[in-house]
Amino acid sequence: MEKKITLGDEVIDTVTGFKGIAVARTTWISGCDRITVQPAGITKEGKLFDTFAFDEPTLKIVKKKKVEEKSHKTGGPRPDVSNFKAF
Repeated sequence: MEKKITLGDEVIDTVTGFKGIAVARTTWISGCDRITVQPAGITKEGKLFDTFAFDEPTLKIVKKKKVEEKSHKTGGPRPDVSNFKAF
C-alpha cells in the first residue's frame, strides 16, 4: 500500500478537525500506520501544543510539503559504544 501522507504535509483529521503538520509516522505490527501531527502556534506560556497521532486513513492533506524535511540527522553526537561491555 502506497503511503499518501509524507512528513511535512499539512493535514487535518476528518473525525476531530485537528489540523497541523505531519511530523512522524509509526507503523504498528498490526499493519496500522499512524501519523503524529504537530499543530501550529504556542500556548500562552510560550510552549508548543501537544502532538497527537491519528490513523492515516482519517487524515486529509491540506497542503503537500508545507514544511520541508531536514536532510541531516539532528539527534546530536552519540558516544562510541564499540567498547561497551554488558554487565
